[in-house]
Amino acid sequence: MLVTIIAIATLAIIFGLVLGFAAIRFKVEGDPIVDKIDAVLPQTQCGQCTYPGCRPYAEAIANGEAQINQCPPGGEAVINELADLLGVDPLPLNEEHGEHTEKTVVYIDEQICIGCTLCIQACPVDAIAGAAKLMHTVIEDECTGCDLCIPVCPVDCIYIKPVTETINTWKWPLPEINQPTLKDLMELKHHEQEQS
Repeated sequence: MLVTIIAIATLAIIFGLVLGFAAIRFKVEGDPIVDKIDAVLPQTQCGQCTYPGCRPYAEAIANGEAQINQCPPGGEAVINELADLLGVDPLPLNEEHGEHTEKTVVYIDEQICIGCTLCIQACPVDAIAGAAKLMHTVIEDECTGCDLCIPVCPVDCIYIKPVTETINTWKWPLPEINQPTLKDLMELKHHEQEQS
C-alpha cells in the first residue's frame, strides 16, 4: 500500500514538473494590440462584420485586413474608440454589414416552442437553455442580441425585445485612459527589432 502511494506521488511530481517546464518553454505570447482591439468590441459574436466572432475581427483589424467600421452592434461609439486606439480617422459605419440599432435581446414564446434545439446550436454565446423536445428559454443576461437564432427557428417562436436601461442595468462609464495607439506600438516593435 505504501509503495503504491509513493509510486503515484512520484509520478504526479514528475508529470507536474514536465507540464510546468512545457508551459514555460512553449508559452504562446498573445498580441497586445489584438487584445486591446478585442476589448473595445461589443463581444456579440454575431458575425455581421463577416468574421466568425469579435476576436477574429480584432485580429483582422490589427493585421490591416479589415476596416474599423464593420461592427453594427458597436455603432459609432466602437468606431470612434477604435479610431482613438489605433490613431486613425474614424469612418462612418459600413451599411453593407448592417445598421446600428438599440441593444436588444430575444425571448422565446415557450407555448409555441417545439424543442428542436436549432436555436441552441445557432447561439454563439450559449444564452439559450433547453433540451431536445422540451421548451427552451433565453438567459437574458447572457444574450448579446445577435439574432442568429431567429432565422433557424422553424415555428417562429423567437422574438426581439429592446433592452431598457434601468437603475439595475445602467453602468457608470469607465474613465478615459491614454493608451498607446497601434501606430505607437508598431513603432516600438520596429525599434525593438532594429536593436536586436
